[in-house]
Amino acid sequence: MQETYYLETQKLAALISRLKEEFNVFVPALKDPDFTKEQDYSYACYADPESHFVFNPYRTVEPLKMFFTNPLEKVAGYFNPGNDAPAARKTIIFGVKSCDLAGHKVQDFVFLEGVEVDSLYRLRRENTIFISSDCTDFKSVCHCLDWEILPYPSAGFDLNLSPLNEGYVVEVGSNRGKELIKQYQIYFIPAKEAQLAARKVKRENLVGRLKKHLFPQNLVSRNIVQRLMKEGYNLDTWHDFMLSCVECGGCNFICDTCHCFLLADTAQDNHNRRLRLWDSCQYANYARVAGGANPLKARAQRLRFRFTKKFDFFIDNLGVPACCGCGRCIEVCPGKIDIREVLKDLAKKLNIRDE
Repeated sequence: MQETYYLETQKLAALISRLKEEFNVFVPALKDPDFTKEQDYSYACYADPESHFVFNPYRTVEPLKMFFTNPLEKVAGYFNPGNDAPAARKTIIFGVKSCDLAGHKVQDFVFLEGVEVDSLYRLRRENTIFISSDCTDFKSVCHCLDWEILPYPSAGFDLNLSPLNEGYVVEVGSNRGKELIKQYQIYFIPAKEAQLAARKVKRENLVGRLKKHLFPQNLVSRNIVQRLMKEGYNLDTWHDFMLSCVECGGCNFICDTCHCFLLADTAQDNHNRRLRLWDSCQYANYARVAGGANPLKARAQRLRFRFTKKFDFFIDNLGVPACCGCGRCIEVCPGKIDIREVLKDLAKKLNIRDE
């Protein structure tokens, strides 16, 4: 049984202030302090604790991967100690949700478990502490349960906060979390059975509400998605949904599991540099090689590639699909392409039902 403690709400701000003395701390925050309505939590972003800190009821706008791979960064070449030195100070990220923790397993697999280990990613990963938190609500696009991900973390965190009426149940998930509790023990007391029971009730209530929200959507389950990719490879689904794609790449950049990047060599001040920048499989030149050949020349092919990578490749290689049900790609798409509807269209045309 994991260690559990209790943190009073009034002590959270003091704890964060103490943590700032030793760590870089990021918390979910609202840009506008006048936002008070629940729906305005849709705009919660990670920020410095001096911002308008909120307990986010669901995931933030931006994906967790932004802390580990920058949209543009130098990975080789002339080293400028003033600008290029990696931060040695550890980082704490508050408010990470279960979907993002699950999605981040894909990033770890790609950058840490391949033939080569990305040294920049590893350094940032080793220096980052996750203080996650239970979801207390969900957005209309949230569908984590469809991928068998609960709206509260069960693994992958260092500490997890479960809100109660006047405080938080704090669950220890790693040795680093245990060290934090030990170092700042004046803020924590052992959790009582009644508090753990209250946490269980709140979690069960949210799961019940989310199931009720998802049931009428008739979503495709993770049990059949790989079969849909294989048997639906040549269906017209890809062409039909492609017609509204504007190739903006937003679905890739906002996704917590997408990880493709492009390397480019440049020269600056008579020094060579190699840059890494996020890439999108929805871009026309994504798969183009020397000589101009492009195996993904058509938009329909690129849309299909995004899905087969998520729901075929990663099931084969990691054992899970590369989707955490956060719904960010649905919200960001100007063409209104809904990942749920694409899968449902494939299942309908193939007449494949849940196994």
